[in-house]
Amino acid sequence: MTDLKFEVTYFEKAGPHNLDKALEIAKKYAEQLQIKDIVIASTTGTTAEKAAEIFDSKDFNLMVVTHAYYFVNNSIRQEFPKDKMDDLKTRGLKFHVGTHAMSGIERGIRIKNEAWIFVDLLAKMLGWQFSQGVKVCIEISSTICDAGLIEDLNRDIIAVAGTGRGADTVCLIKPAPTSDFKNLRVKAILAKPL
Repeated sequence: MTDLKFEVTYFEKAGPHNLDKALEIAKKYAEQLQIKDIVIASTTGTTAEKAAEIFDSKDFNLMVVTHAYYFVNNSIRQEFPKDKMDDLKTRGLKFHVGTHAMSGIERGIRIKNEAWIFVDLLAKMLGWQFSQGVKVCIEISSTICDAGLIEDLNRDIIAVAGTGRGADTVCLIKPAPTSDFKNLRVKAILAKPL
């Protein structure tokens, strides 16, 4: 393999105002590197809808990872509107709605002000050291493997995530399931907030 050179974009501020540019960067590198698997984090559907406009689902395997049911609390069943999800599915997007690779029981224990446990601490450290979006890109890249949404684990993927709402981070990743997490590789951070 030859050396690769990337132009990295560092956004001055994190947040949803970077959504269009982040997806533009994701598309540029997906086409340049001939990557077909694109995983998008989307909580309420805005990022997923925009990705559906930019990426043709006939040419790309578009996967959306959203929060698990009751992620926020026991009174909010799902943050991603069902009608929006149904519409995007008819447009060829695949969805994973379930426990994330770096969440679940450990997150629940921490929220109840109990001890920090390794995986939850790992998630926090990645967010603190790199950015919330980089942490989410890593997490969703493993989550989609566990969900069976990606067929070839030897192919690189593009992951798009953000800080809170919208997208401000794009990573080139060699994915791996949680059972083989040590082999997941962030090959390049293509965009992130400073």
